[in-house]
Amino acid sequence: QVQLVETGGGLLQTGGSLRLSCAASGRTFRSYAMGWFRQAPGKEREFVPAISRSGRNTYYADSVKGRFTIYRDNAKNTVDLQLNSLKPEDKAVYYCAAAQSLSDKTRIYSAARNYDYWGQGTQVTVSS
Repeated sequence: QVQLVETGGGLLQTGGSLRLSCAASGRTFRSYAMGWFRQAPGKEREFVPAISRSGRNTYYADSVKGRFTIYRDNAKNTVDLQLNSLKPEDKAVYYCAAAQSLSDKTRIYSAARNYDYWGQGTQVTVSS
């Protein structure tokens, strides 16, 4: 099992940037694929980005491609999400998630049901 804690959320204007961080406990971090999901009030949880266990493969939702970047540091047990060029529609609670045994396909990494562990979330608010 793994425990996840997200930090770095905040309030900023359209066009601004934030860096979210997810810290994982335990010594099995390298065995997990990692993803970020977000949920806005009244909307369903949606996929944002994901990264493979090795970090060699990344996956992005079309809505954030070119603006957000996911990174992982297996030595530090962390996975970060850099959010650039933020838009009002990016406002949501962002959740870090961990999964094992995912095939190398975007449709697999983007499905929330495939993740086993979740953090408590961090709020990102973007004003117009």
